[in-house]
Amino acid sequence: MKATRIFLVAALAFVVANCADRGPLGVTADQPASGAVATVTTGPQKDLLGGLLQGLGLLKCTPLAPATATATIGPMGGSLRVGPHTLTVPAGALSQNVTITASLSADTVNAITFKPEGLKFAKAASLTMSYANCNLIGILLPKQIAYTNDNYGILQLLFSLDNILARKVTGQVWHFSHYAVAW
Repeated sequence: MKATRIFLVAALAFVVANCADRGPLGVTADQPASGAVATVTTGPQKDLLGGLLQGLGLLKCTPLAPATATATIGPMGGSLRVGPHTLTVPAGALSQNVTITASLSADTVNAITFKPEGLKFAKAASLTMSYANCNLIGILLPKQIAYTNDNYGILQLLFSLDNILARKVTGQVWHFSHYAVAW
């Protein structure tokens, strides 16, 4: 019993010492003034369980069928659904009508590409992404939506809410590019 207590105290001390400034993905504790995103400062790191869950990053999934959807959304807002994912643009986020295209590719990550690339919103749009087709370990851990480059490298993690029961995560999107489900 005493050995178990000593082990637990040592494990807790290790966790506190190694997580003071970053989470398991190397995300800094400081966020921009808007609080919309956290910047990834390093690549994936070993997790707190001694490397048992190595490779934290984008969630691995069974490929979805390729799909593309297009909608014109303007100052009144609107939504666009492609595959199991939905983009919702609130009223006032756009000052004029914009033709928006969302594309999915058949890959082992749930990723979506929006065009026109670089489009910015005056109010955050919300992107809800499903991970119902993803592996069990990833389903049990909290998810976020990641802003990625063309090669699925994580550039930023968006402020996100994970609905484990529905197997969907929703994040705040301020501009267009590539997004994927991360853990």
